[in-house]
Amino acid sequence: MEWNITVTANGTSGGDNLARHRFSVFSVLILTLLAMLVVATFLWNVLVLVTILRVRTFHRVPHNLVASMAISDVMVAALVMPLSLVHELNDRRWRLGRVLCHIWISFDVLCCTASIWNVTAIALDRYWSITRHLEYTLKTRKRISNIMILLTWLLSSVISLSPLFGWGETFSEENEECQVSQDPSYTIFSTFGAFYLPLSVVLFVYWKIYKAAKFRIGSKKTNTITPMPEVIEVKEASHQPQMVFTVRHATVTFQTDGDTWREQKEKRAALMVGILIGVFVLCWIPFFITELINPLFSCDIPPIWKSIFLWLGYSNSFFNPLIYTAFNKNYNNAFRNLFSRQR
Repeated sequence: MEWNITVTANGTSGGDNLARHRFSVFSVLILTLLAMLVVATFLWNVLVLVTILRVRTFHRVPHNLVASMAISDVMVAALVMPLSLVHELNDRRWRLGRVLCHIWISFDVLCCTASIWNVTAIALDRYWSITRHLEYTLKTRKRISNIMILLTWLLSSVISLSPLFGWGETFSEENEECQVSQDPSYTIFSTFGAFYLPLSVVLFVYWKIYKAAKFRIGSKKTNTITPMPEVIEVKEASHQPQMVFTVRHATVTFQTDGDTWREQKEKRAALMVGILIGVFVLCWIPFFITELINPLFSCDIPPIWKSIFLWLGYSNSFFNPLIYTAFNKNYNNAFRNLFSRQR
């Protein structure tokens, strides 16, 4: 079933003044869902930013990394996705002029690249917190996180602004096209800088986190009796959930049930990082594979698939705050307090 919408310009009739657009019920449903995704992405990330600004305990690491990620995702929802929706409504034809095309593409690459690198920065921060919690002090953590935020936005700006200085063309008035520069050298530079390099980093980081967690589980000691000189002493181990009793001629170690508070926190952090990385890969890898092979191998990818892969990548900006806050009890409590005060 299809709807026919007829628009007549200047009150005249004739083929030149008659514009017909055919929208199926399925198309209307899809466009409605995309519009809802834009609004939800914007509101959810704004909620995270407002919470960080209003709660004083969030004015430190790692919440500055979360704020940077939320800013990039808010910009995706506010500056990129609405124009992408207009682009879809016009059958992927650009009719808004060269200047707006350059602005849209620049913000598209800037915000999406920054969002991806912010995920990478959060993964690195979690990795160092888990594996080097003694050396990774609050002061060191703050300095490194600020450096990562600066490098994230600097690299994203370089990648996004390069086409404006002649590295390929983004706008074609004749074909009514507005797209990321298809110059092969820029394609390699942008895709590796915006995705394949951070992908390699996050996969390496999570592999190291997995190895560290596996090593800790394997290194847990069971109940033991160890001969030693004659001493009488009772103490509690601080790093593992066990009690150590030193009596005459022997040390008796009893392994207690459950994990320490630090181990439980590390498990939640590792799980959060794993899900964040998994969703990031699933959302973006189809888009960046097609972005790399399309100009290099002259592959003719159907427009419908380009749209699907693009919006799947945009959806990562919706999932990022959802995943992070779901594994952080402090954010859940802050959300409840924020909404309870509004009543």
